[in-house]
Amino acid sequence: MTDILPLIPQRAPFVMADTLVSAGDAGATTRFEVRAENMFVVNNRLTEPALIENIAQTAAARMGYLCRQRNEEVPVGFIGAVQSLEIFKLPATGDLLTTTIVIKNQVFDITVIAGKITVNGEDIAQCEMKIFIQSAKQ
Repeated sequence: MTDILPLIPQRAPFVMADTLVSAGDAGATTRFEVRAENMFVVNNRLTEPALIENIAQTAAARMGYLCRQRNEEVPVGFIGAVQSLEIFKLPATGDLLTTTIVIKNQVFDITVIAGKITVNGEDIAQCEMKIFIQSAKQ
């Protein structure tokens, strides 16, 4: 497992992933513990925007990891669109989220991913996301 901070541009209090479990050309997996002090926790539940950001940060961690492997600067990405969002359950404080993204398509600086979040093997959220990568040379 790898500490996520060197791989993503986000910083506290906006970090929604703790560790990178795996990463490769096809996708990535992260873990994140829901803590009471998280800015998106309301009534001991992590809210919807944090789940979307968690999926996006999993994609960012993958890109950061691959760039580090090639000794390249870690680029900044932006969510371009979220489609087919389904949230089945909001996780509680203390829950450990496992988030997996799969690369569906990648053309130039646009990546389309499918993301899924589970807690104890139960699907709690999923979506398709289009992410735009800002070239490090810009």
